[in-house]
Amino acid sequence: MKKRVTLSFPRRAIQMPITYRLAKDFNVAANIIRAQIAPNQIGKLVLELSGDIDQLEASIEWMRSQEINVSLASREIVINENSCVDCGLCTGVCPTEALILDPETFKLNFRRSRCVVCEQCIPACPVQAISTNF
Repeated sequence: MKKRVTLSFPRRAIQMPITYRLAKDFNVAANIIRAQIAPNQIGKLVLELSGDIDQLEASIEWMRSQEINVSLASREIVINENSCVDCGLCTGVCPTEALILDPETFKLNFRRSRCVVCEQCIPACPVQAISTNF
């Protein structure tokens, strides 16, 4: 099973090896989608966790016990097809290839099932046709 989570770290937990502990202690793989962590500051990490459902739940509970705020991703990427000009700039920054250009029609295809809502496509869009919803 897979879960997308956003972690917000307090200052004291910035140096904690979270992804190592998830793998070693819980047998949970953590794919880092986005990280904004700096010493002596609050950090944010977007992860895609995969593993057994019980291990995933246990790992989330452990992170919360370490005073790490864990929120499950509930947002989705939305593409305004009326504004999109099919330029393909978003496809170059999409880490999961959820956004691709059809090789025959050169139209943008969005494969929602592959999207991890990393939001890297939003600033890449020159016409602001990409956004998130809740």
